[in-house]
Amino acid sequence: MGGTHTTDAPLKALLGALIITAVVFLAELIAGVVSGSLALLSDAMHMLSDATGLIIALLAMLIGRRKATDRSTFGHRRVEVVAALFNAVVVTLVVVWILIQAIGRLGSGTEIDTTLMISVAVIGLLANAASALILMGQRHASLNMRGAFLHVITDMLGSVAVIVAGVVIALTGWTAADTLASLAIVALVLPRSLKLLTDSLSVLLNRVPDGIDLQEVERELLEIPHVEDIHDLHVWSTEGVNNLATCHLVIDEGHDSRCGVLDEAQERLRTFGIEHSTIQLEHRDHASHEVVCD
Repeated sequence: MGGTHTTDAPLKALLGALIITAVVFLAELIAGVVSGSLALLSDAMHMLSDATGLIIALLAMLIGRRKATDRSTFGHRRVEVVAALFNAVVVTLVVVWILIQAIGRLGSGTEIDTTLMISVAVIGLLANAASALILMGQRHASLNMRGAFLHVITDMLGSVAVIVAGVVIALTGWTAADTLASLAIVALVLPRSLKLLTDSLSVLLNRVPDGIDLQEVERELLEIPHVEDIHDLHVWSTEGVNNLATCHLVIDEGHDSRCGVLDEAQERLRTFGIEHSTIQLEHRDHASHEVVCD
């Protein structure tokens, strides 16, 4: 029972956040068109990209929950990484669109209905705060969940920017504040979308996860008694959360207690957050049978 609850929690969190995001997107889109606020339309487009990303994340999570098969021996959780990559690309494209629109509007003096602009932005802020609370507890469950949580936090900051711009325009009549708010949203969103993009690509390219120094891992393994050499050390993650490792340890000829070396190696790898490892123990005379990976 407890395991089922834990597994379903990220799915329920994503679904709840998606419903809230979709409702706020529609409200901001309509209000942005009616009020003439580019900042509100910019925030609406960001909400649309988030909603799209959440839908893809939901589908990816459903696929990722399928068990490993003879054809997919690592399971299907990497589908979530592909979804996170797609989400990052969509958000980045939306940000570029917002930037182009904001630059084009500089100095135009477009009339803006600040009452509607501020009202909808406040609703958006409250809705994003609710989504953030829903996703907060699950943000470390996967790269997908982390991306969804970061985007909701960014949405909150975007809503604040729209509210501030609306208040400035209402008090001073300086409509350029709306364009500046749009640029502020771009500044908030772009670094996060690019970070999610690079993180997703890093996982898909089987790069060593952040926070793990491969040379330090190698030094730790070489310090194990009776280990003379190490080769084919690989550390990666299939979905951006759990780390895996494989390696070949060359042990001295006179040592027969391989279980002791294996236990010590796995224990040392766990100190780096590597819970799953595949280790081959061999003597030097086995080198002629090896094809060592570069």
